[in-house]
This record gives sequence, structure tokens and C-alpha cells, in this order.
Amino acid sequence: MLLPVSITKPKRRAAAVLGGAAVAALVVTALAVRLGGSSSPEPQAKAAQIVAPSPSVPVLTSSAAKPASPAAATKSATSKAAPVAKGGWIPVDPAAWQKQVAAFKARKIDPVPAGVGNLPEFRADCTYSHRRADDPIVFPGLPGASHMHSFVGNKAVDADTTAEDLTKFTATTCKPVVDHSSYWVPTLYDAATKKPVETTGFRVYYRSIRNNSAGVMPIPTGLRMIAGDAKKKVPTPRGAQGQFYCAFYGPGDLDGVARSTNGNWPICGEPATLHFMLQFPDCWDGKNLDSPNHKDHLAYGSDSACPAGHPVRIPALTFDIQYGVKGTQQGYYLSSDPTGRSASSMHGDAFLVWDADAMNKRTKDCVVQRRTCDNNGYLS
Repeated sequence: MLLPVSITKPKRRAAAVLGGAAVAALVVTALAVRLGGSSSPEPQAKAAQIVAPSPSVPVLTSSAAKPASPAAATKSATSKAAPVAKGGWIPVDPAAWQKQVAAFKARKIDPVPAGVGNLPEFRADCTYSHRRADDPIVFPGLPGASHMHSFVGNKAVDADTTAEDLTKFTATTCKPVVDHSSYWVPTLYDAATKKPVETTGFRVYYRSIRNNSAGVMPIPTGLRMIAGDAKKKVPTPRGAQGQFYCAFYGPGDLDGVARSTNGNWPICGEPATLHFMLQFPDCWDGKNLDSPNHKDHLAYGSDSACPAGHPVRIPALTFDIQYGVKGTQQGYYLSSDPTGRSASSMHGDAFLVWDADAMNKRTKDCVVQRRTCDNNGYLS
């Protein structure tokens, strides 16, 4: 079984590279992800559910339900009186899945225009939506039970959000607007000011991370997934895996021109800024949209096949997250580890709901056909 891909650090250049033999053909050049939401009219988000704050003001809709700080959020989620994480096996609707599969198999692959790239991927470019101490995957129905999260994508997401909600309330900060999904990560805070540092670009790749696309199927509506480990608390010094890095061309390598005082955070040279990349699994058990630990229904495959218990190959998500800061001597901390102040607890959640036809088209035209597609799914 292959582990998630890591970042290769070239000398004197700050470009994000997905390493490993399984993804040697998928070099991710760090691109400026500063795309906003769609200019098209959007459906109205769920009323009175979400407050989109300025990046410097935490969202606290109720002082009793929402912790007043990252430390309080962590304490609330881990103390003896805190709610216990919910979860279980959530089976896929067999009829709905078979309907999607039948439509996918019946769809013809669009012809390939001349000059199209051969990276097998499509993408969604998203911007910051809102911040809440909620997690509808780990703590469904328990507002304020989680550490603080920064959400992108669907604007109507809180602790009570279901797949049906994502289908119904489709206002989004992502391009394309046919992506109704929600994506979130722990909130990053400036250690000196204690203020949140929100994402300035959030690109979600859907791709093949193997040397072939044999048997790739579309992602089922309502699939949940988590990458990373919120409980991991280890230092992230220069050269460590699972650290924030400096991307876009500038002096120094991905580890930056210097480090924070505790060594856990890079300081980037001009014009580079802080980035993080998360790789998700590419094999599904074909039966469940979620599992008790939110990971057992998915697995990492190999170039030859998916594991026997997870036989359905799906496009692999990759989060490429940009923060518009360069690093400081004081460094940063994540809401998932406000005291340790390392990057090791960085993780990401995805609650996936697309327009089914749009998902089918992109999976077949871009991933199966192994061609590069843009936000609109066009071959580019």
C-alpha cells in the first residue's frame, strides 16, 4: 500500500512537487490560486445559518455553544464533559449509486482538442467562506464540539449539515458552481497576534495519482473523507514531512530562507508565501459513504490495483492551500494544536456533493481519458 505523496524540495526554487514513483508524472507547479467565486447568480444559502466574517474576527454565534478561542475549542472537544465524537458506517444508497454508474458508463468521451495537456485531473478553485467550531463529519449535530475550522465551498455548512443539505443549498465559494461540496481545515492563527490567518487560495484537484486510469469511477454523492491526523503532535523542523512550505518562485527552497524561533514554521523569501498540500486516498469500498473513524471506507491503491477490500478506484483529491503570509519569528499555531505550535496536526475534511452529471463528465473526459481540464471541465 502506498502512503500519501510527499513534497520534494528543489534547491533555490519554491515549486510544489508531488513525489513518489506512483505520481512521478504529476508534478504540481505551485500556481497562484487567487480565484474568486462564480459571477453567476447563486441560490440562496440556508437562512440564518452562516455568518461570513472578516478574516480577523472569529465566528462565535453563541458564547455558550462556541468556544471563545482556539485553546477553549480544543478544551471543549477533549474535556470529560465534552461531547463524544459521533460516527458510524453510512451505507451508500444502492439505487442512486447504480443510477450514477449506469449514466457514467453510457456517457461518451468527448473528443480531445489539439494541444491539450496530459495530466489526468480536473479541479475546483475556492475561496474562504466562513469559520466555525463545527465538524459535520466527526461531530454531526453537535455545534461547538470541534476545534475551530475554516470552511471553503458550500456556504450553508454547520454541525447539522447533511448530504441532502449540500444538494439543496448550493451557494458556493468554489468554481465551478456545480461543485456543491464543502472542504475544511483547522484554522491557522498568528502566534504573536492570536488572530486567524485565512486561506487566500484553495485549489482542490481531482486526479489520477497512478500511471494509469484503469477502472476509475466517479465519486458517489455524499462521500466523506479525512486526510491527515488532528491528534498528531510532533515538531515540524526544516526538512520534515507534513510541514507548511514556501511556494512560488523566490529565494531559498520550500523550507524558506529562515525558520520561526521554535523551528516549526518557514519564513519565505519574496514573493513566496505559505502553502500546505494534503493528499487523499483513491480507493473506495463501494459500499459506505463514511466509517466510524472516517477513514476505513477508503484506502490508498497502487499502480496495479486497489486493495481487495476497497476495489473501486475513484479520483484522488489533493488540497493545495495558499495563505497570503510569509512567516514570522513567532510563527503560527493550528486550532487543532494551540499549545504545541507545530504543523503536524494539519488535516483536511471533504464532504463531497457534485451535480452527478458534471462529476461523471469530468471523471470520464479528464481522469479516464488522462487529459488536463480546467474549472469548467473543458479540456485545456
